[in-house]
Amino acid sequence: MNKSRKLWIIIGMIVFVLSGVAATYPPKDEHKNLKILSKNISYENLDKVMDNFKDALGVKCNFCHVKQKEDESKWDFASDEKPEKEIARKMMKMMMRINKKYFKHKVSYNPGEVLTVSCQTCHNGKPRPEPQAPKK
Repeated sequence: MNKSRKLWIIIGMIVFVLSGVAATYPPKDEHKNLKILSKNISYENLDKVMDNFKDALGVKCNFCHVKQKEDESKWDFASDEKPEKEIARKMMKMMMRINKKYFKHKVSYNPGEVLTVSCQTCHNGKPRPEPQAPKK
């Protein structure tokens, strides 16, 4: 075998091995536009948090999120087009302040974390909290 052919075989093997190694690393979680939740949150935990929001407000994803303009079959989760998303952020900050100030509880949105005050506390499965008449 000539030297040129050996060199190409070695280069090919190196490329093959390196591509195999690169394929074994999981894709890096790249969340875009997270302003309250940790940017290091896993996709699984982010889904759990979003599912909790949906249950507490009795809504679906489209309450806060929009579809991609270029492909209507996919969500554009990073978009801030809907004002409900910013309202949700403000509500999350309010809830975190209440829990920290009155219950000495730092909210981190970890799965299984029991919150003293949560979205469910006021929303009770409704998109907008309904005022309660004082009990006599």
